[in-house]
Amino acid sequence: MENGEIVVISEDGIESLRFADRQPMRPCIFEYIYFARPDSVVNGKSVYSVRKNIGHELARESATAADVVIPVPDSGVPAALGFAQETGLPFEMGIIRNHYVGRTFIQPTQSVRELGVRMKHSANRAVVEGKRIVLVDDSLVRGTTSVKIVRMMREAGAKEVHFRIASPPITYPDFYGIDTPEREKLLAATHDLEGMRRYIGADSLAFLSIGGLYKAMGEEVRNDACPQYTDHCFTGDYPTGLTDLAIAGPRRLALLAEAD
Repeated sequence: MENGEIVVISEDGIESLRFADRQPMRPCIFEYIYFARPDSVVNGKSVYSVRKNIGHELARESATAADVVIPVPDSGVPAALGFAQETGLPFEMGIIRNHYVGRTFIQPTQSVRELGVRMKHSANRAVVEGKRIVLVDDSLVRGTTSVKIVRMMREAGAKEVHFRIASPPITYPDFYGIDTPEREKLLAATHDLEGMRRYIGADSLAFLSIGGLYKAMGEEVRNDACPQYTDHCFTGDYPTGLTDLAIAGPRRLALLAEAD
């Protein structure tokens, strides 16, 4: 099915109806970072391969002296593998996930999210204790999960905790069905990098650049306001006009300039 198309399946067969003119596709870039299963193929791209490539790019941009790379399971695992391969550091499962708990960042209240984080993850002390660790997670939204996990790693005896995020800072909310909050509740929208580092309690913090994300996907890094993917959570460049928020073309140009 193409964008702008409705497919009707009935007793009479299959009918295609077009309600809008064809436009260049702008798939959601977050499918490759978080939403899709890692064994999915989305628009011809292996999600698992993209996430590993993201880890490689993240390591090239922000490697640090450490003893071990630890993913925040499950969605951080492929990126952490790529990070470990690029740096030559050991990859270990230093966090064990309870698979009977769902995704915490989309829960409706802060108290429920914090309870979910405590139930969802536990430290593997045998891997963490006395080590300088690199934690790799797919994204940082409110910071709830990151604060708890950094604290958990320190309580398990980690000597240093370096947090690496396998996507750019999320500075704009989503209005297309994903329950991300208002801007004032997005950590990256209200804090600079050092402020975020202090907030989550890590020894260092780094995000993947928007240019690095596109490189990891094998796409051209385009210096214009017409991206190949819907990446408004990072750039403010929404695919449709908004009545109460301006399109942030200049911000996109600045982000891409930083990546170059």
